[in-house]
Amino acid sequence: MDPLNAPAAPENKLHFLDYWRIIRIRKTVILAVFLLVLITATLVTFVLPEYYLSTASIKIDRDVTDITSFTGTRNPGVYDPYFIQTEFEAIKSEAILTNVIARFDLNNKWGRKYNNGKPLKQTDTLMILRKNMNLSPVRNTMFIDIGVYSDNAQEAADLANAIAEAYRDYRLLQIRNASEGGIKALEARFQEQQDKITKASQELAELRQKYEISDADAAGTGPAPSLDFTTVQHLNGLLTEGESQYQGEETKLRILKSFSRGELRKAIPNVVPDTQFTELSSQLNLAQQALIKVSKDYGTNSATYQNAEKLVSELTQKLDDRIDGILVGQEATVETMKAKVESLRKMLTDAKNADIKRASETRPYWDKKRELEVLLNFQKILETRLSAEKVDVSLPRSGMVEIMNRAVVQARPDRPNKPLNIALGVVVGLVVGIGLAFFIEYLDTSVKTIDDVERALQAPVLGVIPQNVGLLIKEGAESPHAEAYRVLRTNILFSRKDEKRNCMCVVSAGAGEGKSTTVFNLATIFAQSGHRVIIVDSDLRRPTLHKMVGVSNSIGLTNYLLKQNTLEQVIQTTSIPSFDFMASGKLPSSSLGILSSSQMKELIHELKQRYDFVFFDSPPIMGVSDASILASEVDMTMQVIQYRRYPQPMNIRAKQMIEKVGGNLVGIVLNNINMSQDESYYYYSGYYHDYYYSKNEDEDEKGAAKKPAGEKGGVEIKQKY
Repeated sequence: MDPLNAPAAPENKLHFLDYWRIIRIRKTVILAVFLLVLITATLVTFVLPEYYLSTASIKIDRDVTDITSFTGTRNPGVYDPYFIQTEFEAIKSEAILTNVIARFDLNNKWGRKYNNGKPLKQTDTLMILRKNMNLSPVRNTMFIDIGVYSDNAQEAADLANAIAEAYRDYRLLQIRNASEGGIKALEARFQEQQDKITKASQELAELRQKYEISDADAAGTGPAPSLDFTTVQHLNGLLTEGESQYQGEETKLRILKSFSRGELRKAIPNVVPDTQFTELSSQLNLAQQALIKVSKDYGTNSATYQNAEKLVSELTQKLDDRIDGILVGQEATVETMKAKVESLRKMLTDAKNADIKRASETRPYWDKKRELEVLLNFQKILETRLSAEKVDVSLPRSGMVEIMNRAVVQARPDRPNKPLNIALGVVVGLVVGIGLAFFIEYLDTSVKTIDDVERALQAPVLGVIPQNVGLLIKEGAESPHAEAYRVLRTNILFSRKDEKRNCMCVVSAGAGEGKSTTVFNLATIFAQSGHRVIIVDSDLRRPTLHKMVGVSNSIGLTNYLLKQNTLEQVIQTTSIPSFDFMASGKLPSSSLGILSSSQMKELIHELKQRYDFVFFDSPPIMGVSDASILASEVDMTMQVIQYRRYPQPMNIRAKQMIEKVGGNLVGIVLNNINMSQDESYYYYSGYYHDYYYSKNEDEDEKGAAKKPAGEKGGVEIKQKY
């Protein structure tokens, strides 16, 4: 796999197995903290003094009487959390606890216990008592449990009962004092109201006398109708009646004047009845009838006819005169009524003015009378309230605070709760231990998992090497650790894109990460599989490979690069025929840049031609340039990272340095994995060995026992040429 084309880093999500891995790795820390906390909790539990707890239960209610009072409705027993909380604080208040302290003389009693025989201050005693109190409400009820701790069981019970009684007495006394104070205030207000009423009554009497107001008017609750007002009403009625009559007569006259003489003769008997007019009208009718008869009997030229005609004429004239008299009389009637209406109108205006003047003059009296009325009404309210309060204060209030359960002397102490404390010690110890383990894990930025490496370095992990790995060339191909290197070899073969790339350099960020052992065993595995392999110790500053194979480092790579020896003279063989070795040789101080020489490039080219695989061991890449030079010259570079040794930024920097010089980082090898702590790595290296080779262990042991000691893993080193 090309590391440059590696997929994007996966999202960092911890699996449950990651947490379990941390716990397994840090189990020593967790166990140490757990035991420390548990032992401390147990010792403290058994060292602490024992305290007894006695509890008294009380039932509280608002300020209600045993029966319904005059001042309010009785509605006891309604749960109110604010009221409960308020009373909670009241029970712990100095006003109540002071009575308890005085009742049992706690200042001196506790002074002998806590203050070397000297009396305690009131504040100190209060603080101790509050500290030993345990108040707790019963959920959704009006009950409160008053608990008291003490090293004396009798004292605990006495104090709990005393606090309950003190609270009950305080509530009753408080209500009584408040009621009596309210009654005194009402009485003072009532007396003040009475004085105001007396003063207002005197002022009202003076005003009544001043404005000459009658008793009938003064008895009313408001301004009474005055005499002038009655007159106005009477005159107003007369005026209305007169105006009506005047308009009727005036209309009648106007109609009569519009009639002709003949119409008047017919209308007057119905409109203006008149006896004389009726009599003349009858005589005229008789005379006209007689004239008609005479004209028939005697003719119109007779003297009888002439006399009858003269009589009719005279009666007609009298009737007309009477009609004129009636009309004149009607005109006189209209004029009379008109004058009467005018007179009534003037009298009405005068009466109204007089009434307004009177009302204005007597207004102070009526104002004062209304003021007195208001004062009297308020006095009645005060009197009613005062009477009700006096009755209420005498009503019993046993339901305000009831002691439901009295505290009793306990036979066993309540504190310390040994089982609970030890259980808490177990829980807290585990929590603190696990928390500390995770905190240490958080601070540890070294490589911990394969995911860490692939996520941080963006490079594949080719192999996982367990702890305490020996040299495979000594342990043989059936070594339990060989399979891990076979897995590494396989991954390397599949990771390279070109089979011509057969030259690899193994580097690490820091010293002691196991790169020399890794490259040596890897070369061994390649050789055991039949490949022609050579390993070159190019760590010129601190070579170690010659110690692994047990040869001298006097001749090696530096001798060839300085052209002191030929290639054939510096290559040595091992017990594996296809496995050759080249030591580093002695490095002169004047030839520190020898790895970047053209001779080194020619050496790499020559070795690639002669061998199937060429491996170079190198110094740490951080701080030494040799590893960077080798990485730039070889076909592949593999980085070895030791498990939990160096921080991740250091490994990232090493990878960047490889890439910066043009090196081909083919992958990462995780080294020194503790399989016993992290079983997830077991499947990367040990599973196959156990599965395939466990059956042959007995046979191998028997075979090994038959072989001479010199044939069991020895390494034979000799010059190749």
